[in-house]
Amino acid sequence: MEEVIGSNPIFSTNHLQGGFFMFYMYILYSKMADQYYIGQTIDLNNRLESHNSGASRSTAYTQDWILVYTETFATRQEAIKRERYIKSMKNRKYIERLLQNKN
Repeated sequence: MEEVIGSNPIFSTNHLQGGFFMFYMYILYSKMADQYYIGQTIDLNNRLESHNSGASRSTAYTQDWILVYTETFATRQEAIKRERYIKSMKNRKYIERLLQNKN
């Protein structure tokens, strides 16, 4: 499916898969800050751009964020639930285990 540009779409269609919107839980890493950031979105490219442009207050202190991990969900609620679960772990080692096991 091609991305729709123009005609004032609410969402770009580049995150459609099989005709359905896909939601993402993602983990970013900043080498400068040596920190991970966990979030969820419908548009990974746009969200990463906003993190690196300083538009997101929670990550504006550095602009070297890279996407290191994603999980895909059919609903925003599922993505939020997974985001909250990983954040509740409050454990860098848990995140690093996820990254090691992603392949």
